[in-house]
Amino acid sequence: MEQIFGGGILWTLLIGFLAGLLARALKPGDDKLGFFMTILLGIAGALLARFLGGALGWYGPGEPTGFIASVIGAILLLVIYGFVRKKK
Repeated sequence: MEQIFGGGILWTLLIGFLAGLLARALKPGDDKLGFFMTILLGIAGALLARFLGGALGWYGPGEPTGFIASVIGAILLLVIYGFVRKKK
Protein backbone atom coordinates (compact mmCIF):
# COMPACT_ATOMS: atom_id res chain seq x y z
CA MET A 1 0.00 0.00 0.00
CA GLU A 2 2.86 2.42 0.65
CA GLN A 3 3.86 2.21 -3.02
CA ILE A 4 0.37 3.38 -4.02
CA PHE A 5 -0.05 6.16 -1.46
CA GLY A 6 3.55 7.02 -0.62
CA GLY A 7 4.65 8.15 -4.05
CA GLY A 8 2.72 6.11 -6.55
CA ILE A 9 0.21 6.91 -9.20
CA LEU A 10 -2.74 7.78 -6.93
CA TRP A 11 -0.64 10.27 -4.99
CA THR A 12 0.59 11.83 -8.23
CA LEU A 13 -2.98 12.15 -9.54
CA LEU A 14 -4.16 13.75 -6.29
CA ILE A 15 -1.29 16.25 -6.17
CA GLY A 16 -1.70 16.96 -9.89
CA PHE A 17 -5.41 17.62 -9.43
CA LEU A 18 -4.81 19.94 -6.46
CA ALA A 19 -2.04 21.82 -8.29
CA GLY A 20 -4.25 22.17 -11.38
CA LEU A 21 -7.20 23.45 -9.31
CA LEU A 22 -5.04 25.97 -7.50
CA ALA A 23 -3.45 27.15 -10.75
CA ARG A 24 -6.89 27.64 -12.32
CA ALA A 25 -8.05 29.56 -9.24
CA LEU A 26 -5.00 31.84 -9.20
CA LYS A 27 -4.90 32.65 -12.92
CA PRO A 28 -7.67 35.02 -13.96
CA GLY A 29 -9.88 34.17 -16.92
CA ASP A 30 -12.11 31.35 -18.11
CA ASP A 31 -10.07 28.33 -19.16
CA LYS A 32 -12.95 25.87 -19.73
CA LEU A 33 -11.10 22.76 -18.62
CA GLY A 34 -12.82 19.64 -17.32
CA PHE A 35 -11.92 17.36 -14.43
CA PHE A 36 -9.41 15.19 -16.32
CA MET A 37 -7.82 18.13 -18.10
CA THR A 38 -7.31 19.81 -14.71
CA ILE A 39 -5.49 16.69 -13.48
CA LEU A 40 -3.37 16.62 -16.63
CA LEU A 41 -2.65 20.33 -16.24
CA GLY A 42 -1.33 19.80 -12.71
CA ILE A 43 0.78 16.80 -13.69
CA ALA A 44 2.17 18.63 -16.73
CA GLY A 45 2.88 21.64 -14.49
CA ALA A 46 4.86 19.41 -12.14
CA LEU A 47 6.81 17.97 -15.07
CA LEU A 48 7.52 21.44 -16.43
CA ALA A 49 8.65 22.62 -12.99
CA ARG A 50 10.86 19.54 -12.66
CA PHE A 51 12.45 20.15 -16.07
CA LEU A 52 13.05 23.87 -15.49
CA GLY A 53 14.18 23.35 -11.89
CA GLY A 54 16.64 20.66 -13.00
CA ALA A 55 17.98 22.86 -15.79
CA LEU A 56 18.51 25.74 -13.35
CA GLY A 57 20.10 23.49 -10.72
CA TRP A 58 17.29 23.79 -8.17
CA TYR A 59 16.54 20.03 -8.14
CA GLY A 60 19.05 17.23 -8.17
CA PRO A 61 18.50 13.76 -9.57
CA GLY A 62 15.81 11.90 -7.62
CA GLU A 63 14.53 14.95 -5.74
CA PRO A 64 10.77 15.51 -5.90
CA THR A 65 9.36 18.71 -7.32
CA GLY A 66 7.68 20.98 -4.77
CA PHE A 67 3.94 21.64 -4.75
CA ILE A 68 4.38 25.40 -5.21
CA ALA A 69 6.67 24.82 -8.20
CA SER A 70 4.03 22.47 -9.65
CA VAL A 71 1.38 25.17 -9.32
CA ILE A 72 3.66 27.75 -10.95
CA GLY A 73 4.37 25.33 -13.79
CA ALA A 74 0.63 24.75 -14.26
CA ILE A 75 0.03 28.52 -14.33
CA LEU A 76 2.70 28.87 -17.03
CA LEU A 77 0.96 26.18 -19.06
CA LEU A 78 -2.40 27.97 -18.64
CA VAL A 79 -0.87 31.20 -19.91
CA ILE A 80 0.58 29.39 -22.95
CA TYR A 81 -2.80 27.70 -23.52
CA GLY A 82 -4.49 31.11 -23.42
CA PHE A 83 -2.13 32.51 -26.05
CA VAL A 84 -2.64 29.53 -28.35
CA ARG A 85 -6.43 29.64 -27.93
CA LYS A 86 -6.58 33.37 -28.75
CA LYS A 87 -4.76 32.89 -32.07
CA LYS A 88 -7.52 30.64 -33.45
